[in-house]
Amino acid sequence: MPLSERARVEVYLPDLPRQSYRDLLDAFEQEFTYTFGGCTTARGLDGTYLSHAGTPIRDRINLVHTDTPFEFESHVAALSRYADELRAAAMAALDEEAVLVVVTKVFHSV
Repeated sequence: MPLSERARVEVYLPDLPRQSYRDLLDAFEQEFTYTFGGCTTARGLDGTYLSHAGTPIRDRINLVHTDTPFEFESHVAALSRYADELRAAAMAALDEEAVLVVVTKVFHSV
């Protein structure tokens, strides 16, 4: 059977013991569940990034992702706007230098 193309949206959030971080993760889980029918959350992942000052920072992160019903190529403008809105919401809710939002092309077996 042919593969079915979809766009995956991923949000990488710092895993800090503050209510605002837990609330935002919950909000993204609800957004993805009600908008796209579900999501997956991987909690407590280890990561590193280079700060704006050039210092490597070790970080614990949570990853929440969903697969949309949209083909990547034909909906790239709308997906880009959606990713920008997710990132803006995260930056407004958290005290962070950066929050990574990724949109990728994936293929499902149908």
